Formats: sequence, structure tokens, C-alpha cells
Amino acid sequence: MSRHRNDHRKLGRKSEHLQALLRNMVVSLIEHGRIKTTIPKAKEARRYAEKCITLAKKAVSATEPSQALHYRRLTMSALHNKDAVKRLVEVIAPTYKDRQGGYTRILRAGFRLGDHSPIALFELV
Repeated sequence: MSRHRNDHRKLGRKSEHLQALLRNMVVSLIEHGRIKTTIPKAKEARRYAEKCITLAKKAVSATEPSQALHYRRLTMSALHNKDAVKRLVEVIAPTYKDRQGGYTRILRAGFRLGDHSPIALFELV
């Protein structure tokens, strides 16, 4: 089998569970600024977080109020958490207005004691 068109990691979960996991990780990242997780989860959550931050940036830089509302609602549909969307649009996104991607950082932080899984600190830059 080839690796072509295999887009993402499944992380041993069904699609609904995986989507909920990533959504919750990104909401926690927005609330706390830094979370501790495994490296594969962090790499997958990075994709989701970058897209959410980009949507929030578009909501901040929109010229018309209807556009801003549109992007805020798209962000809400991705995160399902009003407080996280509010913090993302009003606090976090304006700090990245001049940055073209790369809003998050993954730092390796050793191994978990129970199963020796590689652990990472996943944080906003």
C-alpha cells in the first residue's frame, strides 16, 4: 500500500471521537496557552489549531461586520465553545495579525512513565 492520499493520523479512534479529541485539545490550548500531550496527538491538533486561528484572524481583519460575524461563526462551528471563540478572536488572533502561519510550537518533554509514550508540550508561540 502506498502513502498517497493518506492525509492524517487516526490515533486509534473512530472519526467522531478523533474530532472531539482534537476540538477539546484546541479549546484547552486556547484557554491555557500550553498543554501536555503525546507527540502524535500534538502534531494532529496543530493542524486543527492553525486553521482555527486563521479563521479568527479573518474575523478580526474583516472589513464588514457581516464578514466578521461569518468568520466568527465558522470558528464557532470548529470549536463548539463560546468562551474559547471569544478569547481566540479578541485576545489571541490580534497578536498574530502579521504572522503567516506557525502559531503553535511542539516541544518534546520526555516520556510518560506508564507506557513510555513520547510526551510533548504543545503551546501557542
